[in-house]
Amino acid sequence: MHLFLLLILQATAAFGQIDPAHCRYALGMEDGRIKDDDITASSQWYETTGPQYSRMNREEGDGAWCPEDNPSDAQYLQVDLGKLTFLTVVGTQGRYARYSGNEFARAYRLNYSRDGLLWKSWMNRLGNTVMEGNKNAYTSVINDLHPPIITRYVRLIPVPKLSTTVCMRVELYGCLWEDGLISYSAPEGQIMMPPGYPIASFNDSTYDGAHERRKLLGGLGQLTDGVIGLDDFLLTRQYHVWPGYDYLGWRNDSLGSPGFVEMEFVFDRKRNFTSMKVHSNNMFTRGVKIFSSVSCWFKPRLIADWEVEPVSFKTVLDDRNPSARYVTVPLNRRAAKSLRCRFYFADFWMMFSEISFQSEDTILPSLIPIVSTVPQVKMESTMSTPPMTAANVSASDPPDDGKTPILIGCLVTIILLLVIIIFLILWCQYVCKVLEKAPRRILDEEVTVRLSSCSDTIILQTPPVPPRSGHAPTGPTNTDPHYERVFLLDPQYQNPAVLRNKLPELSQSAEASACGGGYAEPDVTQCTPHQCFHSNAPHYAETDIVRLQGVTGSNMYAVPALTVDSLTRKDISAAEFPRQQLIFREKLGEGQFGEVHLCEAEGLPEFLGEGSPLPDRDGRSVLVAVKQLRADATSQARNDFLKEIKIMSRLNDPNIIRLLCVCVSSDPLCMVTEYMENGDLNMFLSQREIESTLTHANNIPSVSLSDLLHMSVQISSGMTYLASLNFVHRDLATRNCLLDRRLTIKISDFGMSRNLYSSDYYRIQGRAVLPIRWMAWESILLGKFTTASDVWAFGVTLWEIFTLCKEQPYSLLSDEQVIENTGEFFRNQGRQIFLYGPPLCPPSLFELMMCCWSRDIPDRPTFEGLYQALKPHVNQ
Repeated sequence: MHLFLLLILQATAAFGQIDPAHCRYALGMEDGRIKDDDITASSQWYETTGPQYSRMNREEGDGAWCPEDNPSDAQYLQVDLGKLTFLTVVGTQGRYARYSGNEFARAYRLNYSRDGLLWKSWMNRLGNTVMEGNKNAYTSVINDLHPPIITRYVRLIPVPKLSTTVCMRVELYGCLWEDGLISYSAPEGQIMMPPGYPIASFNDSTYDGAHERRKLLGGLGQLTDGVIGLDDFLLTRQYHVWPGYDYLGWRNDSLGSPGFVEMEFVFDRKRNFTSMKVHSNNMFTRGVKIFSSVSCWFKPRLIADWEVEPVSFKTVLDDRNPSARYVTVPLNRRAAKSLRCRFYFADFWMMFSEISFQSEDTILPSLIPIVSTVPQVKMESTMSTPPMTAANVSASDPPDDGKTPILIGCLVTIILLLVIIIFLILWCQYVCKVLEKAPRRILDEEVTVRLSSCSDTIILQTPPVPPRSGHAPTGPTNTDPHYERVFLLDPQYQNPAVLRNKLPELSQSAEASACGGGYAEPDVTQCTPHQCFHSNAPHYAETDIVRLQGVTGSNMYAVPALTVDSLTRKDISAAEFPRQQLIFREKLGEGQFGEVHLCEAEGLPEFLGEGSPLPDRDGRSVLVAVKQLRADATSQARNDFLKEIKIMSRLNDPNIIRLLCVCVSSDPLCMVTEYMENGDLNMFLSQREIESTLTHANNIPSVSLSDLLHMSVQISSGMTYLASLNFVHRDLATRNCLLDRRLTIKISDFGMSRNLYSSDYYRIQGRAVLPIRWMAWESILLGKFTTASDVWAFGVTLWEIFTLCKEQPYSLLSDEQVIENTGEFFRNQGRQIFLYGPPLCPPSLFELMMCCWSRDIPDRPTFEGLYQALKPHVNQ
């Protein structure tokens, strides 16, 4: 038997991919290979129920680990596995203590970390984070981790259930992560809409790193989970997930890079690499092939430069066999701690399901004496395949001659000195630049800038100075050292209250002016950037504003307090939907107190009955977006969530996302809204070209100019409806516009909660995130959000539409430069930078955009005027 296990391990390593079905060895809680010092806990009830007594099938002490208080997120049992481990199974027991104990955890969560600093929450492939625990104090319950995780540190966190006291004994199963890969970075996966087939999503749904600027950074996911994709990428092996789940895939013409995908791999230590194995799809009948060639560069240390000479390898393309296959890339025993590889396209699509590396560091013969001496584990299991018994596989560590710490200390000292020198050089350059600009920026006083947030006004300020005689105070006397940036602008910003007195149009209602009076049939060709039409309706209300911070981090809507009172006096009008009929498909985003999930709603059309807002689905399942409040949400977040439900339930417009039903009879609270099958407008347009004979001839996804105009009209119509209710959206952009298959647009508010669009928001340390590239100058500098500022954002949204979302607004400006540009808008001395006119945009429509970006609020059009101006273009 032991020889058989050894052969399995050797075969797995030789093949280049770890197999979760065989990587199920006890890691040493029960037999003591994990030492007491490596088992810690947040607290313990008595010394005899400390973490060292949490070993499976052992009865030392009082029989188990028991936390001091009832289970909560603050209580955990932590295990240090010593090395990176491929963890596949977790087993738990309660406290039996030879018939004297009856405490156990009915459910628990799992957190993990590869470095002991950054902790991540495990969730299964359906998005659930809670695992079923024990039903009594003596029977062991085994839970397979789908997906498995690569980690060194593990925390088991009991979940409160029926308010019972908990105690735990634990065993962990897996095997050593010999690959050594600790993170990979790559472009985010994309969506395919094959004719006659459901939408296929090739995103890395289990990736545990960051999502920034549409890139995956610093984590691991489906490329290292041991699951090989099938030949047909629209099929999945199990788990009832969406088509394309097993693959991370990219389309050639939708990437900014010229015909390749660049990935970076970081390892736990410097290794001598012999080969890389990439499992790639080759269904050429659907435009998918293995990569045509690959070039890899090597970096010996994290702080070193990439070596100039790459290793290149050209594959032999196969147009006969559509089977997915491993492609082995020789790496010529090059030594490195990091690799950067460029995989070149051979067709429209390229898809990977697994990537593994082989190096000369793997030493399998050392397994022979260890495997033969490990005792057998006995337990009752709820799994069909129980964990195997084997030791922690490890390679021998190199001997330490005593000089290594000294060398490391010298290197660290040198590095710190270099960092300090570089910092001083950069600081001197920055000070010189500020002094060069001082004649225009600063007169004789320190200045303060107000930078708006969603919930309050954030003040970025320099240290205050005492006011001089005859001068206004320079700002509040309290300083906050935690702000990231300080912007030095004109002295007119010394006191925002004084600034408002200088600008009467900001302190009075924006009533109609003499700029054309009432507008019935506007002619946009007569509208100049400084002479734009508007109606007699006020742009915004000067009443108190209630700003609901959406639980997922999104803005929701800002509405006058009187409107909220009138909307929330009644009970929730949305019907209660059975939550067991919601089937998880994908997590769309998350915020501080909640998450947004893409789900299938079984039987929803029948539940809603006649008059349902759902379109004809032709017998297909109904996709919905589910906002869910987290269990640890504050009472304020819970109240805001219920208010958001009440407000959303009253919104009724063809171009505003609809609240369909709710799940509020029990926790977690959920609201179910429409979700359009074509996703958001930004992703939809960025994957298309303007319609032409070339796109038709080559079957390239395209969109017509008429389609773009129709989309613009729909957005203006939906915003007209919100403006009629004095609702201020505050985050209007293409990422917040959803489309169905008939190109019907619904305005939503999910954008801020999605990692995909994190780069569209400017983060103020510890406070808020702001979509500054879409915000009017008065919103950024004065914290003023009105319907007129939504009009400004609508102009930027039009610009996005007619550039097909190929670039970010003001893409050549940094975030700081965008904020500085708002000061130029206020000064209005001709130095402000406008967005350029998109080549696809008719001149009259670009003039309309310029009207939306007028410096003075009364000069901006209303949404009703915009709708009337855009509507005739659709019929042309």
